Amino acid sequence: MRMRWDCAETYSSALATIVDAQHRQPLAARFGEMIVASSDGQHFRAGGPAEARSVVNAKYGREPGAAFYTHISGRYAPFHSRLIPASAGETPFVLGGLLDHGGDFDIEINHADTGGVSDHNFGITYLLGYRFAPRIRNLRDRRLYTFKTITTYPTLRPIIDGRINIRLLRETWDDLLRFAASLQNGSIDAATALKRLAAYPEQNRIASALRELGRIVRTLFTIDWILDPGLRRQATEELNKGEGRNNLARGLSSPPR
Repeated sequence: MRMRWDCAETYSSALATIVDAQHRQPLAARFGEMIVASSDGQHFRAGGPAEARSVVNAKYGREPGAAFYTHISGRYAPFHSRLIPASAGETPFVLGGLLDHGGDFDIEINHADTGGVSDHNFGITYLLGYRFAPRIRNLRDRRLYTFKTITTYPTLRPIIDGRINIRLLRETWDDLLRFAASLQNGSIDAATALKRLAAYPEQNRIASALRELGRIVRTLFTIDWILDPGLRRQATEELNKGEGRNNLARGLSSPPR
């Protein structure tokens, strides 16, 4: 009987073993914490007929390519990477690395760039016990949400967009918990589930409730971001680690001159 190997599972298992070994090295502790991570996408140009298959992202020009969404720990270990279509948004892929890395460590806080930001991500990471702390571009354009009427906060009125639908959250809370549990135990793929939720119309109660929860979490995070210089500094430091890793990957993949 021939044994069939799942290449993706084999790679993930090997990567988890390497990352665990790196994290155990005393020198690695000098660079940061295991419980902190960052995630970001990176685009790679590719030859062939990819452009005819619409594998093109206008942000990077008209050349065909592919993207990898990678999570890197505070100790510079890229513990999870997923190939995604070049034209795909990054937001559905933030959660996968936190749930599926297979390593002997638990991430508590994850930083991401603006591309990974969505109210759904704020909501689901909260339910799963992570703190989502992205660096958001154009923060001044982001609106806050309250439990009371906008007139209750006259000073903040220009940046308040509306009220939280508490009734919807109460009615769907058990469904939200079941959804989070399904992601936690691997019953459904996180990226697939979040993409479907984002595509649902406003009438979908689970999608709407998770968005409402995310608005609460994002509002609280925005206040923390404004008041806490340490949080802003940590996000920048962790995302710079990812940028350093991306520069190395870009250099290794570039053809020799």
